[in-house]
Amino acid sequence: MTDLDALERDLLAQVEGAPDETALEGLRVATLGKKGSVSELLKTLGAMTPDARKTWGPRINGLRDRLQAALSLRREALAEAALAARLAAERIDVTLPVREAPEIRGRIHPISQVIDEITAIFSEMGFAVAEGPDIETDELNFTALNFPPGHPAREMHDTFFLAPDRDGRRKVLRTHTSPVQVRTMRAQAPPIRVIIPGRTYRHDSDQTHTPMFHQVEGLVIDKAANLGNLKWVLETFCKAFFEVDSVTMRFRPSFFPFTEPSAEVDIQCSRKDGEIRFGEGQDWLEILGCGMVHPNVLRNCGLDPDEFQGFAFGVGIDRIAMLKYGMPDLRPFFEGDLRWIEHYGFRPLDVPSLVGGLTG
Repeated sequence: MTDLDALERDLLAQVEGAPDETALEGLRVATLGKKGSVSELLKTLGAMTPDARKTWGPRINGLRDRLQAALSLRREALAEAALAARLAAERIDVTLPVREAPEIRGRIHPISQVIDEITAIFSEMGFAVAEGPDIETDELNFTALNFPPGHPAREMHDTFFLAPDRDGRRKVLRTHTSPVQVRTMRAQAPPIRVIIPGRTYRHDSDQTHTPMFHQVEGLVIDKAANLGNLKWVLETFCKAFFEVDSVTMRFRPSFFPFTEPSAEVDIQCSRKDGEIRFGEGQDWLEILGCGMVHPNVLRNCGLDPDEFQGFAFGVGIDRIAMLKYGMPDLRPFFEGDLRWIEHYGFRPLDVPSLVGGLTG
């Protein structure tokens, strides 16, 4: 017969040294399972004589009982240790400030915010939003817009031209969003009232210019659109965007190939202490260009200039964002500095509206 005392000492030592509940369960199966070592000893009792059974029965059953008790105690100890480790790992220091949720901590880029503000203002005036591709044909970017051959805007130093295709034609990165005006007029019958925000590209880079910048253009085409309508639209937009009660504007004659007559628009402002404020002061600041759509552009879009007329205007989104929110340099707009976006960015849930306020 096996030395039960030695076996018991060995098994109890294994129980005490079990590192986790998985190992402990394996030990239980190996000893008390159907074919476990202690179970096999219990099976031998049936073949013993009555006298031998009286001697070995209590000893083997006692081993089984003590082993079961040791297993139970070790299981409880391991469970308590696992719970303590989990509680320590999941411990919450209630003295620490609560972390802001992503929708609170995140920020909307000023360009996206200003585009939303512009869209909110013009949608109240009945304008829809039109979009088009960044890569355009020379015909849509220049020819259809009445740019004559040899015009400076067609030169390589100002425009990003792509490699010629198999037919020798070169596409361009659009230098303005005006090609979308052509696409709209060719696809939609008047009356037309749209704004066109988007990226544009020109070969220029300094404190107030970048090779890629953002522009919004407006287009109105019907049978009676005139300069008076244009003036009202621009005044209404500037008052709403800069959030002032009144603005004073002046229109200076200018030239654009796609409008006739054309004008540069200045807005009265104050430059006191280096800070630009609109709705006050005696200084002027040029802010946008505009004019009546050139008859040649209407013809190029399949519209009869004797029946239809309209006006268009264009505003640099990056520029008016800098003016409104006091940003001195355009280049950080594109540098991805987290500190800059945390300072100048906008909360995601502050959706611009004329009712609730453009800036929340």
